[in-house]
Amino acid sequence: MISFTLNGRTVETDATATTRLLDFLREELGLIGTKEGCGEGECGACSVFVNSLLQNSCLIPIGSISGAHIQTIEGIMDTEQFKILDEYYSLAGGVQCGYCIPGMVMASAALLSNNPQPTEEEIREGISGNLCRCTGYNMIVDAINLAAKKGDGIWQKK
Repeated sequence: MISFTLNGRTVETDATATTRLLDFLREELGLIGTKEGCGEGECGACSVFVNSLLQNSCLIPIGSISGAHIQTIEGIMDTEQFKILDEYYSLAGGVQCGYCIPGMVMASAALLSNNPQPTEEEIREGISGNLCRCTGYNMIVDAINLAAKKGDGIWQKK
């Protein structure tokens, strides 16, 4: 039996230990905010937090997360940080098709939690593991920059 905490709730499963976390989230739990882009850990569409660290869920066998704390985009949607990111991604035009956005928002939250006032270069580096084919990075960088200014003081990890 594999047991872990997902978005604040205990999950127990007898899934095969080699099942990818991405597949388990989407197919078994219906958490479809986490997307599969490349399936090779290159695009960031499947980003989740594992014990507060940004990880690509397409590379994680579920057997390796026993006892871990996992947080998906669905798990951060009620936070003040998400509300600020959501507002400024919209205002800056940082969302078009939306496919990459859950992973991009997770990367943005990770960046701002570790560096609440990043420079443009630090923002670009912070999202460098996430690919976007539609929006273009300038608007996403603008959104993160605005969110950093608006959310000053709420980004520190608790």
